[in-house]
Amino acid sequence: MSDALIRVPAGALRGYRDNGLRIFKGVPYASPPVGQYRWRAPQPVAAWSGVRDASGFGPACPQPPPRPGSLYAPALPGMDEDSLTLNIWAPVGARHAPVMVYIHGGSLNTGGGAEPMLDGAALARRGLVVVTLNYRLAVLGYLAHPELSAESPLGVSGNYGLQDQIAALRWIRDSIAEFGGDPDRVTVAGESAGALSVLYLLASPMARGLFHQAIAQSAYLISHPALTESECGEPPAEELGERLLHALGVRDIPSLRAMDAISLSRAAAEAGYMPLGNIDGHWLPRQLLDVFEGGEQWPVPVLAGFNSGEVRSLRFLLPEPPVDAASYQAAIERGYGDLAHRFLRFYPARDGEEARLGALRDALYGWTAERLGRAQMALRQNAWLYFFDHGYPAADERGLHGFHAAEIPYVFGSAAFTTPRWPRIPDTAEEHRLARALGDYWASFVASGQPAAEGQPDWPVHDEHPDGCWLHIAATPCPARCPLPGRFELHDQLVRRRRARAIPWNWNVGIAAPPWPA
Repeated sequence: MSDALIRVPAGALRGYRDNGLRIFKGVPYASPPVGQYRWRAPQPVAAWSGVRDASGFGPACPQPPPRPGSLYAPALPGMDEDSLTLNIWAPVGARHAPVMVYIHGGSLNTGGGAEPMLDGAALARRGLVVVTLNYRLAVLGYLAHPELSAESPLGVSGNYGLQDQIAALRWIRDSIAEFGGDPDRVTVAGESAGALSVLYLLASPMARGLFHQAIAQSAYLISHPALTESECGEPPAEELGERLLHALGVRDIPSLRAMDAISLSRAAAEAGYMPLGNIDGHWLPRQLLDVFEGGEQWPVPVLAGFNSGEVRSLRFLLPEPPVDAASYQAAIERGYGDLAHRFLRFYPARDGEEARLGALRDALYGWTAERLGRAQMALRQNAWLYFFDHGYPAADERGLHGFHAAEIPYVFGSAAFTTPRWPRIPDTAEEHRLARALGDYWASFVASGQPAAEGQPDWPVHDEHPDGCWLHIAATPCPARCPLPGRFELHDQLVRRRRARAIPWNWNVGIAAPPWPA
């Protein structure tokens, strides 16, 4: 067989060679349940005869359109319900190479493994086998409903996108050696909803043993609905499914299955449906935070972090601004009680929008990175934390310094393949140097469990010091103590109190916080 011809259990694949790499795209890892079988577990791939062309990406999962004006609107190769495919970049002649499986973001609502910014070529040329994948999104990936639970042998529903990711990891375990990868050296990685998916995989008993390290870029460790009961102030996931059918004017699941997948995804989004995993006792056994605090997650090393301007490109998450400084202070005192004075010290009224941006950033993304790092350290695993604080003219001029996902083109070396609205990264020696550094750090972690970059400072392991050890990534990477001291402790204390009182912890931060109970 030629270097671009591979045999996997379902049949033969023909990819192509490009500049020292073998590349295979649109490789099926599972047969998706479609039409009348929609919202069921992913099935094994049906065998095919002959040689299957693997030179082009498969379609993305049906999904609603991105928000108008969004930076995050990548070009995708069409949409189809038959979308459970993955893409592989492997060095020619690779044997037992470390594997990086990257899960795309998009709020579990949009995106795909074919996003140009996730081109794996630059990382693969560092000696990795890089995999990106599609998984079911939006209403197709996360709908829970009593009728669906009744159909399931496990008595649960929802979490179909998570099931797809686990199916992909099982396929990688069984087949990646054919591409030169080592199934015993797999790192799962992702950004935003991809990083949330990494948290799901760490917490899910069904993913145990399928990966050996984890990278979580801008993850958010929020409260989740349980399947059938109200938990943490969240309504049951099945009830949310029933509400959706009512909003769509659909009487039952067979009627919903009769709808076109793309039209259904759009209609569900317009009705306000927000996809999220649910605590079903099987795929996700308990609240994520309970799993991590109980030390029940998969004990693997982690690399995790967040960005200084996370919410600058996500301003729709912000609550309406207060009328004046006095209204701001009153709202904080009402929502934070005896913690209000600390909150106002970190996020004072005089800072206006900057206070609101910083509070949501720290409560969602900063606290999560720190919490994840400490949870893995408690299991005697190393944690490497970063704070991405890099800006460049096109981003800074638009008020987007260090914005959400801004690190991705540097990690992947894909600055030329960003989305149409992405602030253009200048083609300068300084930017290329930073991209080489981040690509080296990430690839080194995947390969050895320790991030290192040629010509760059050592990245210290996070430690038990209250301010920890971080890598501060600005114009250049530099080791530092916590870039925002005291914020972690504040938000951690708030979450603990909310858990004790069954109050959700998610986007209800700052002036959006509910009244503090007496």
